Amino acid sequence: MAYESHSRTGSTPSTADRRFALWRAAQRILSGPRPVTLHERLAELGADARTAVGPMERPDVYGDGVVAELEQRVAELLGKPAALFFPTGTMAQQVALRCWARRRGDSVVATHPLFHLETHERHAHRRLTGLDSVWPTAAARLATAAELRDFDEPFGTLMLELPLRAAGFLLPEWTALTELVAAARERGAAVHLDGARLWEAAASYNRPLPRLAALGDSVYVSFYKALGGISGAALAGDLELIQEARGWRHRYGGLVYQQWPAALSALAALNRELPRLPSYLAQARIVADGLRQALDQVPGGRLYPDPPHTHQFQLLLPYSPERLTEANLRHAQLTGDALFGTWTQSSQPDLALTEVTALTPALAWTAAQVKESFADFLKLADQTRG
Repeated sequence: MAYESHSRTGSTPSTADRRFALWRAAQRILSGPRPVTLHERLAELGADARTAVGPMERPDVYGDGVVAELEQRVAELLGKPAALFFPTGTMAQQVALRCWARRRGDSVVATHPLFHLETHERHAHRRLTGLDSVWPTAAARLATAAELRDFDEPFGTLMLELPLRAAGFLLPEWTALTELVAAARERGAAVHLDGARLWEAAASYNRPLPRLAALGDSVYVSFYKALGGISGAALAGDLELIQEARGWRHRYGGLVYQQWPAALSALAALNRELPRLPSYLAQARIVADGLRQALDQVPGGRLYPDPPHTHQFQLLLPYSPERLTEANLRHAQLTGDALFGTWTQSSQPDLALTEVTALTPALAWTAAQVKESFADFLKLADQTRG
């Protein structure tokens, strides 16, 4: 197979280039979306425009037009009085927490060591926003109501990441979640939901979005993860919060002249993907069933959580990430089955980890087909030198 390289240097294709070419040519994809070229992405955006807005809709200017329409749609979906578009989720969360610190008169946020805020934002809440964080628990799960009530540190805001990605896309039981929120409010704290994957969490809880969003005084949602939009996020909450957040968005550099491509893509994605999320969850459990059957022959290999809480879960195998990456590519080239995304070293030195994501391409697989293809992949992993 000839590889389609992103680069124009003519050099040996990188792993990313090889994967892009193989996944585009694959007959079946198990995890994640089928990759597209820039030209194809632009064509998709044109199709989104024809389905989401009228033919005379003009590009936005500093957040009016299609951006304002998206904000209204998100507020309605989440059952909140207002919503505000942000170019990134990191910025949305910084602004939300800053606003709650002022309103509560307390700059301390109760978080978790595995939250995105703590691990992937370069400590912006401390260095940029002037906040401090405390951890009611360091266990690989959200805190319990009892732990929050017994916690001896004061805080003004409780932040909850739903689901907790780094721990395996974990969700607490609904009753445990509502009790945790109640415990925070007993302490007079605001509750902010890091809902980068809130759309999926609502499907997993089998509860309407407004009911889940009501647990938070403010909610951040993303448009490019399960929804597959270009980029962007929204912060939803009461009118006072959103009005204050609007000013801080400007100060943080988030008032962009035109954001219509991201907003247009998000509007179309909400229409297209929200109804599909329950089927992705059901398919994730079918995929997990097929993987589990083949894992019987792999000492130490496992799924986590099992069964999956959302349409995403972890697969851990006792090989090096390098060996599994090469086996992944060879398997796709030999069979036309593109199975997994990136392999990384897990927190356990003898296990590599990948995140399995059931989206539209995964719907074509049966558990038996997953088992057969995964078993062939494992044979290649045994043969491949890392």
